[in-house]
Amino acid sequence: MDTKQLIYNEIERRAEQLTGISTYIGENPELGNEEFKACAKLTEALEEAGFTVQRNVLGLATAFIAEYDSGKPGPIAAFLCEYDALPDIGHACGHHLICTMGIGAAFGLKAAMENGGPGGIIRVYGTPAEETRGAKVTMAAEGLFDDCDFALMAHPYYAYEKSGASLAMDALQFEFTGKTAHAAASPHEGINALDAVIQLFNAVNALRQQTRSDARIHGIIAEGGKAPNIIPDYAVAQFYVRSATRPYTDELAAKLIRCAEGAALQTGCKLSVSNYEYSYDELRTNETLSELFTANLKEHGIDEREVQTGQDHGSLDLGNVSVRCPAIHPYIKVVDEKHQLHTTEFRDLAMKDRAFEGMLLGAKTLAATAYDAMTAPGLLEKIKQEFAQSAAQAQAL
Repeated sequence: MDTKQLIYNEIERRAEQLTGISTYIGENPELGNEEFKACAKLTEALEEAGFTVQRNVLGLATAFIAEYDSGKPGPIAAFLCEYDALPDIGHACGHHLICTMGIGAAFGLKAAMENGGPGGIIRVYGTPAEETRGAKVTMAAEGLFDDCDFALMAHPYYAYEKSGASLAMDALQFEFTGKTAHAAASPHEGINALDAVIQLFNAVNALRQQTRSDARIHGIIAEGGKAPNIIPDYAVAQFYVRSATRPYTDELAAKLIRCAEGAALQTGCKLSVSNYEYSYDELRTNETLSELFTANLKEHGIDEREVQTGQDHGSLDLGNVSVRCPAIHPYIKVVDEKHQLHTTEFRDLAMKDRAFEGMLLGAKTLAATAYDAMTAPGLLEKIKQEFAQSAAQAQAL
């Protein structure tokens, strides 16, 4: 029997189990770093399938790394799982499908390894809180992906889409502290923290003209005072700063901080700057891996004309992985109606049989992509060469 067919057969054999796990997680949405039910369900399934599971990775209660070692030399293939939900609207980003695609792919590749397939190691990373303080950031910073030969995951969507780009991002919070005063009787005795925030927004609006076209700076006033007859002594602005590369994002963040310092100087306020969420690096899609994934979709009857060019979907913590090892983040069609992610319409359709069919296709395609990368002559070296070239180009920008 063809080795890839072994992969597909194993995933089909586990279709009911994978659908059950996905349904359970979808029906029990948990916010980031609180995914205790999802984590337990996934790790139990991995242990039952013969994986060794490390829980509480880096002190994160819902993070895990599961590993299967074939006992034969070979690459380290990583599959990434996300399983956090969104506030109020649950699994409207389809993370209940992402995690089962990840473990399903691992099950399929393990079956191939056990039946004359490649040697090496399979790792499944359980990565909490993608929507907020993504654990991939911490894991990448601690070097947990540095020995991986490649890392794969796929995201549910209303279309097939190649792995594209994402923006590097910093989340900056500016706290201005002034002095209260009666706004009518003695305004001259106050130091207006809200004025500092407004001056910051004015400075940012002026800055935008001098930024690259890939730059994004957008913010809110998180706190601006308590009553109109009191000079506000405390005000907070929160911004996202994004661009196509980490070096330019760092440059933009430094300029934004200088804008805030200027606003504090103008108004006499004290300034405190902090990161209110983790910083994300840009996604560097490995095109060699991406082409493999698309080719395997085609093997399953998906017309390549249906697979759209990769789009920019904002920022994601897989970017931090992609600067550590070759990685891709394609999109799998799981709904037939054009509903965007993070909507209740997508959430509801992502719990239907059609979505679970897409999940199984995603698992098969991820596993087949890993198998090809591990076995095709010269392919892994090509993947690594592209990764090195991409890193050099990013530094030059």
